[in-house]
Amino acid sequence: MQLADLVATSATLAGTRSRSAKVRALADLLGRSPHEESAVLVGFLVGAPRQGRVGVGWSTLAHASDIPPAMDPSLTLADVDGVIDRIGRTAGAGSASARQGLIAGLFSRATEDEADFLRRLLLGDLRQGALEGVMADGIAAAAGVAPRMVRRAAMLAGDLPLVAAVALAQGEAGLARIGLRVLTPVLPMLAATAASVGQALEATGRSSVEWKLDGARVQVHREGETVRLFTRSLKDVTDRLPAIVEVVRALPASEVILDGEVFGAGLDEEGAGLFQDTMSRLSRHEPSPDSHLSVRFFDVLHLDGQDLIDRPLEERLAHLESVAGAYRVPGILTADASEAEAFCADALARGHEGVMVKSASSLYQAGRRGSAWRKVKPVRTLDLVVLAAEWGHGRRRGWLSNLHLGARDPATDGFVMVGKTFKGLTDALLAWQTERFLELETERTGITVHVRPELVVEIALDGVQRSPRYPGGVALRFARVKRYRQDKKAEDADTIDAVRSLLAGS
Repeated sequence: MQLADLVATSATLAGTRSRSAKVRALADLLGRSPHEESAVLVGFLVGAPRQGRVGVGWSTLAHASDIPPAMDPSLTLADVDGVIDRIGRTAGAGSASARQGLIAGLFSRATEDEADFLRRLLLGDLRQGALEGVMADGIAAAAGVAPRMVRRAAMLAGDLPLVAAVALAQGEAGLARIGLRVLTPVLPMLAATAASVGQALEATGRSSVEWKLDGARVQVHREGETVRLFTRSLKDVTDRLPAIVEVVRALPASEVILDGEVFGAGLDEEGAGLFQDTMSRLSRHEPSPDSHLSVRFFDVLHLDGQDLIDRPLEERLAHLESVAGAYRVPGILTADASEAEAFCADALARGHEGVMVKSASSLYQAGRRGSAWRKVKPVRTLDLVVLAAEWGHGRRRGWLSNLHLGARDPATDGFVMVGKTFKGLTDALLAWQTERFLELETERTGITVHVRPELVVEIALDGVQRSPRYPGGVALRFARVKRYRQDKKAEDADTIDAVRSLLAGS
């Protein structure tokens, strides 16, 4: 298949909000593609080439921007896949120059639109609306199978491109043969949000109410003495967590798949979890036996030959207690809102993020599944100043989107950058702020428009973490725009000390 066909579909996806229109566009493209290329095609569209990240950054692509675009499309998916393969295998002396040559050869054959797509694909910045849920529905439509079968197969295989190839070539019979396998990671079940424990219980009924630990999700597989640990994104981090491996080997089971949380502080300590420290340790490429990481489990998917994903949560918790009782996340089973609220208050008092509220009858399903699992966390907000914004792409092309946010520094009467966000912006807000930012513009650097620090924006966030990336030494976690504070001036914004005070343990 021609790369130009995929790029055209990508532009269609980015240009519409309609889920059904996205599904139709994906189904049409998949229906026209050879089955042997479907895995590559799906990987490209979800921004995840089969080779993963191959070490191509802005510096590697800098020279490509000077290459004149091709007038006519000639690249195929196989061409691009082959180049990415060769880039990933290029290492050692002279590899930088060799990579530059491969990139130059690829971009010299790319049209302007193709080059833009390739640049974003290689940088892992392909936001176009082809999320895995939409893609699963597109695969189902193209293959003429039930969407639930594609979703289930993707959950069990942990590989949507592979599932696409099976669905298109073998249909429902092929999908039905994809089952749960120990040592093969499973896509995790996720949670929606609720404003309060009472609201969550109203949706879930009798539920398991559990501490929400501030750690990093980990999926544990054991087969005999072989143990594998996977992150939420299904990355294998076994070698980085030797202490957790020993915990798993000591459990009374020969085969088990557990879902849990790795964290960097004791459960009885203030600020338990310390997400940023945990993630820092997980990102290391070598074992850290002295890191003092701990683990707690909240679900079990398989135990000694018995698949449990289709059993109710309450039954799974009984199995979890039998195999990992000493390492369970604390929780209660209740339908009583007062009891659940008291449990949440106690969790917050102990320094945890909040609670998870999970329907006792829920099955284990990848992704967000209606009201089955809900997370309840206090919402923190800060009033910050916009320092700059970046031009958007895809659906947001032509608008200033990604905000650079600053806190007030009383010591200098200036502002200290503490993070970025493009979340929470409606089309109306994007249009308004683009016009306003251009009125406040002071200079441009690449895609960034710097503005006079006059606009105050209210930001909701999940907390802050230590970070060397910004001058203030802290960064926002999961920041999103609530509203602009037209009633406030820049001098009324929150200070850098107020931001730092949100650090766990402060």
